[in-house]
Amino acid sequence: MKMIEFALLALGAVLGAFLRYAIVSSPQTIGGMPINILAINIIGSFIIGLFSVIAIALNLNSNYTLFVGTGFCGAFTTMSSFALETSNLLDNNRLIIVALSILANVGLSLVAVISGKVIGEAIIAKVL
Repeated sequence: MKMIEFALLALGAVLGAFLRYAIVSSPQTIGGMPINILAINIIGSFIIGLFSVIAIALNLNSNYTLFVGTGFCGAFTTMSSFALETSNLLDNNRLIIVALSILANVGLSLVAVISGKVIGEAIIAKVL
């Protein structure tokens, strides 16, 4: 790994981690489901979907993908936190909340990636 690649990865990761911390530092729930984690997963999924289309359309250097996709989104999104929160809910026999949380995180994150890609394609179509 070249020094510039390492620096871009690290900078993206630091920014993603700080933003993630800012969002999860005051836990919010709806009916016991941690919505901070859900929001982060949806936002991160949207960003990576949008960026993937823009990066391809503009033929961006792989350093941009390293910064945004691997660094920022990798540190920002929260699969491990989601898994821990889900495990904690299972420990407390909150089975309905577990099912809703899994469906919401996976389903809405997938919708966010697709939405990001569709919006990215629309932006590219207008710009190019």
